[in-house]
Amino acid sequence: MGLYDSYLAVRHRFHESEAPDHVAVVLTERDLLEQGAYDTLESFLSWAFEYGAERVTVMVSVLDEAVIPTLERELEAVEAPRPVATRGPGDTAQVDAPVQVSIGLGGKREFAAAVRSIAREVEAGRLDPDDLSEGDIEERLVFPDEPDLVLKTGAERLSDFMIWQSVYSELYFTDVNWRDFRRRDYLRAVLDFQNRKRRFGR
Repeated sequence: MGLYDSYLAVRHRFHESEAPDHVAVVLTERDLLEQGAYDTLESFLSWAFEYGAERVTVMVSVLDEAVIPTLERELEAVEAPRPVATRGPGDTAQVDAPVQVSIGLGGKREFAAAVRSIAREVEAGRLDPDDLSEGDIEERLVFPDEPDLVLKTGAERLSDFMIWQSVYSELYFTDVNWRDFRRRDYLRAVLDFQNRKRRFGR
């Protein structure tokens, strides 16, 4: 670890505010085509847990679904410090693992599937529309947990990502491209989070 990285780590360690418990990162298929992209992902996962996270969600935005099988193979080979659960288009069952990977499972698709499930329950008489709550939707989402911090590299654009879960998340954008993302860039994101006053929509 370099001197500047050590300085940032000390600032993080002695900061009066807690680090994010759940960190999410938004990647694109193009990010993962860059040389060294999966090495960066392995490092990112290690940094997240080293600096206080208990859960990490990796969302891979995909334009061409034909590349999903290749991405799945590559991502399954990533050495993660905690157990990994991967989901893609068509998957509807909830998963619970410290590392959650979504490949091409867009937020709109996930939310629409939850609404269809509720509609079927109402039609079957098992659910009263007047009793419908936020929890009824959340229990039907593939990744129901709400990230504390959502991180996007390379551009200020989230794409179709966890549209329900991230409504109160803190968003962090960096101009650094994914292939160049370093420990210091992660620590800057965490420190930025720690310096914010979260309002949760209030």
